[in-house]
Amino acid sequence: MFGSRGLSCSRIWNRSLFLKRSSNFRACFSTKRVGTHNGTFHCDEALACFILRRSSRFSDAQIVRTRDHQVLEKLDAALDVGGVYDPQSERYDHHQKGFTEVFGLGFNTKLSSAGLVYKHYGLEIISKEIQLDQRHPDVFRLFLAVYKNFIEAVDAIDNGIHQYDTDQPPRYVNNTSLGHRIGRLNLDWIESDQSSEKEDEAFHRAMELAGSEFLECVHFHAKSWLPARSIVMECLAKRYDIDSSGEIMKLSKQCPWKLHIFELEEEMKIDTPIKYVLYQDDRSENWRIQAVSVTPERVESRKPLPLSWRGLEKEKLSEESSIPGCVFVHMSGFIGANQTYEGALAMARVSLMTS
Repeated sequence: MFGSRGLSCSRIWNRSLFLKRSSNFRACFSTKRVGTHNGTFHCDEALACFILRRSSRFSDAQIVRTRDHQVLEKLDAALDVGGVYDPQSERYDHHQKGFTEVFGLGFNTKLSSAGLVYKHYGLEIISKEIQLDQRHPDVFRLFLAVYKNFIEAVDAIDNGIHQYDTDQPPRYVNNTSLGHRIGRLNLDWIESDQSSEKEDEAFHRAMELAGSEFLECVHFHAKSWLPARSIVMECLAKRYDIDSSGEIMKLSKQCPWKLHIFELEEEMKIDTPIKYVLYQDDRSENWRIQAVSVTPERVESRKPLPLSWRGLEKEKLSEESSIPGCVFVHMSGFIGANQTYEGALAMARVSLMTS
């Protein structure tokens, strides 16, 4: 009986072990494998790998770093290597001759592997991150905003596209960009261990760094940028309630408005640009009047506050402007303040009429 029982137990144990090993075997072969090149890594493929692994199709896929074309052909996807761009076969390289793919939708920067993957998977990733259906208009707005404010720079830098059209050397060195920080994660030449295992470890750290900043960008635009956009849009629609000129906007709630105003003026087909934005200072409860700049990148104002007001404060400013309650006007004329909303509005109206 003992022998029979022992045999039975042995069979049960062996069957359990077999099932466990079979499960591991199937899992090994069911896991998607994504290829990218080995050797020195860059920001674009680190970010591309992170984004692709956030998709449902390639969730937590294994990363295989190689330049062996025979190995790459057997993988489920390949990024930044292989000389092929074909989304049907999940191939996303941009180094091949004749490659000219851009994001479209108003963007004309040549894509890197990061932009290619984002172009095809960005909507899904953003939809999952903010838990909205892909067809929701906010998902598409964020899709464009994240490309503009994060991905496009990665594409441009990797493709050697300068931000400005100039042959002049830069006035200072800036090594703080994401690309520079990713680059510094490569194995240093003085390190004794230059093995592929160490290189892969460094690449996974690069993926996490690029990915964390990508997700920060997505969440910032979802939680801060998008609500601010809605506020600015509502305030622009009510601009004629503030002044008949339509050139003064009052913010119903203080928020980041400077970038939105340019895009929304174009989107809402506002022919007469906004000259001044009024908003309450949360700290002092004074009302600010701020002149809108010529472009988001420029410091010059569309219509700065009057020259005779600049650099003056309190009583001297109120006397010069004939408006009570003035607090200050900056020397450059881009911003000023009054103790009341009515005073700030009066400053804006007088400024509009001043040549």
